[in-house]
Amino acid sequence: MDPEAFLDIANQVVKLKMFPYFDIAHCTLCALSVREDLGSGAQTFSRKHPLACWLSYMLVVFAGGMVANGLLAEPILAPLKNTPQLVVATLVWYVIFYTPIDLGYKLAKFLPIKVVFSAMKEIYRCKKVYDGVTHAAKLYPNGYLIMIIIGTLKGNGAGFTRLLERLIRGVWTPTAMEFMQPSFYTKASLVASLIFILDRKTELISAPHALVYFGIVIFFVYFKLSSILLGIHDPFVPFENLMCALFFGGIWDSLAKILGRGQPKEGEVKDAKKTN
Repeated sequence: MDPEAFLDIANQVVKLKMFPYFDIAHCTLCALSVREDLGSGAQTFSRKHPLACWLSYMLVVFAGGMVANGLLAEPILAPLKNTPQLVVATLVWYVIFYTPIDLGYKLAKFLPIKVVFSAMKEIYRCKKVYDGVTHAAKLYPNGYLIMIIIGTLKGNGAGFTRLLERLIRGVWTPTAMEFMQPSFYTKASLVASLIFILDRKTELISAPHALVYFGIVIFFVYFKLSSILLGIHDPFVPFENLMCALFFGGIWDSLAKILGRGQPKEGEVKDAKKTN
C-alpha cells in the first residue's frame, strides 16, 4: 500500500466519532458479558430484578470513566451526564434482555455481528486509552505512572469493578480481583498507555502520531478477533512466564529444588542420629 494512502487511513481512524455506532457496539458487548456472567439464570434474574440488572450493566458500560474520575478527584458520576449516551445504553440493555423470543440476544451472539461489534469495540477501547492518557497528562504533566494507571482503567475499567458489579446482583466473589489475575485487555491497555506516553512525551517514537494510534488499533483488533476465531486469548503469557522465571524467583526456586534433592531431610537426619 502507498505510504501516503496508509497515513490517510490512519488519520481517518484517529478522527472517527464514537457516538453512536461505536457506543452501540461497546454497550452490546457489555450487555452480553453481564448476561453470560449471570449464566443460565440470566432471563429469570432480569425479570425478577430489573433494577439490579440495569445498574450492574451501567456500571460495566461506564466503569472506566467512573473509576478514573474517582482517582483523579473528579465527580464519579460525571460519565452519566451525557443523556444521549444513557438513552442508547438503556435501549441496548433492553434489546439484549427483553426482546420477544430473545431475538436481540441471539442476533448479538450471531458470529458475523459479534465479530464486527468486537472490532468496533477495540477501536473504542483505543480511543478511551488515548483520552485517559491525554487527560492525565494535562493534570499531571510529569506523572507518568498516573497516565499509565488512568489509561489502563479507561481501557478496561469493567475488569476492576467486577467485584462491585456482581455485588449489585447479590453475588459475592472476593477472588474476582483484576490485580490478582489481570486479563489480556488490562495488559494490552497498559502497553498501549505506555506507547502513547512515549509518543507524547519523548522522541523515542519518530513515526507520526496517527500511525502510532492506528498501529495500536490494529493490535487491539487483531488479538480480539484471534480470541474469537482462533482461541488465542493471551499472547502475553509466554513473556510473563519468562519474566517470572528470570526476575521473580522462578529460576532460583527451581535450582533450590534440584540442589535439595540429594540432601537428606531434617526428619531423616534425626532418625539416623537416634539409631546411632
